[in-house]
Amino acid sequence: MRNQWVVTLAFLASAAVLALVAARVQPEGYEASIFSDQGEEMFPALTDASTVQAIEVVDYNAGQAVARPLKVELRKGRWLLSSHGDYPAEARDRLAQTAGALVGLNKDAVASDRWEDQAQYGVIDPLDQKNASLTGRGKRVTLLDARGAKLAEVILGGAAAGKPGFRYARLPGQKRIYLVKTDADPSARFEDWVEADLLKVDVSGITKLTVNSYVIDELNGTLGNLRRRVMVPNGENWDAAARAAAQTLAGLRVTGARAKPKLLADQLRTRQLALSLETVMSLRARGFFVLPTGQLLANAGEAVVETRDGFIYTLRFGEVASSSLDGDGAATSAAAVAKAGDDRFLFVTVSSRNPDTEAKAKALDAKFADWYYIIAGKDFASIQKAAPAGSVVPLASPGGGVRTMPPLPPEPQP
Repeated sequence: MRNQWVVTLAFLASAAVLALVAARVQPEGYEASIFSDQGEEMFPALTDASTVQAIEVVDYNAGQAVARPLKVELRKGRWLLSSHGDYPAEARDRLAQTAGALVGLNKDAVASDRWEDQAQYGVIDPLDQKNASLTGRGKRVTLLDARGAKLAEVILGGAAAGKPGFRYARLPGQKRIYLVKTDADPSARFEDWVEADLLKVDVSGITKLTVNSYVIDELNGTLGNLRRRVMVPNGENWDAAARAAAQTLAGLRVTGARAKPKLLADQLRTRQLALSLETVMSLRARGFFVLPTGQLLANAGEAVVETRDGFIYTLRFGEVASSSLDGDGAATSAAAVAKAGDDRFLFVTVSSRNPDTEAKAKALDAKFADWYYIIAGKDFASIQKAAPAGSVVPLASPGGGVRTMPPLPPEPQP
């Protein structure tokens, strides 16, 4: 009888242990753990949008299989795209909007606590090289204060179906995925952070458009197949192609920029290039050449825009903007370059035929001297449709030329 009691007590003890184990692993307990931080503030350190002095945005280009970083920061009272050679940025309003949208952001609901669900909610870190997925990547946003300390960092994912104003988000390095209410959607596109209108030319103010076409013989330093087409509003050449080109030039936007070497930029302001190996290599890498005569040319031709105010803009179109020359200096694959849309390097100079606007023309020329611009392939194609197909004529830029001193040195002999 005593043995029966021992067995019974042992059975009851085992049952109690099993009951405790079941209580630990039951779904109700698991759910309580998942929702433990639901409703909490996501960035307690971010209390004032005005303390944000820099923003980093990393987006992912699935077509090129590459992350695209962009950083804007306030330095010595100027907003600069530090990820793109300190190109001047128009960032104050856009940055304030993003910072304001993240101040007080709450973890409204927990959507998942599983690593495997990141692609589904679009919150894979764009910088995660261990994850092979080309889709399902989010946008990584980092806000920094004046000392470079992180005030907020989040991976913003896809919009929540059926819940306007809500999207998914994840903190870097954590697996938990939240549903948050925010309109924050910062851009990693260069053109969204800079002055939109490059030339500031009104289409109705264009009085003449000239497109020059030629072939450069780099070995001999000569030109061939020289052609020019001159188009004047309401003139016989002012056809649909001319009007489209004028519209494109009036609204021309840059999609990127590369800083010229300081020596080259400084000398361009005086229009006297003392050519060095650095300046020659910099020019040629972007498709620009200086002949022994001192003429600056481009391997994809040029367009000259003359305005009613007396300004003369000379736009020289260079090489396809290879991804290997990106602002961060990182080379990418040939496949990525091929998918870049044939964006082109652009070299801009400005002069004036009117003494009243000479000072302003010099100021514009000085501004353009610092940069090789990049324009969209579609804009280049629009301008090229107005290229000449007529007879060959002598070529000379009407005011946009740059002279050199001394002439271009000869190519080194093998």
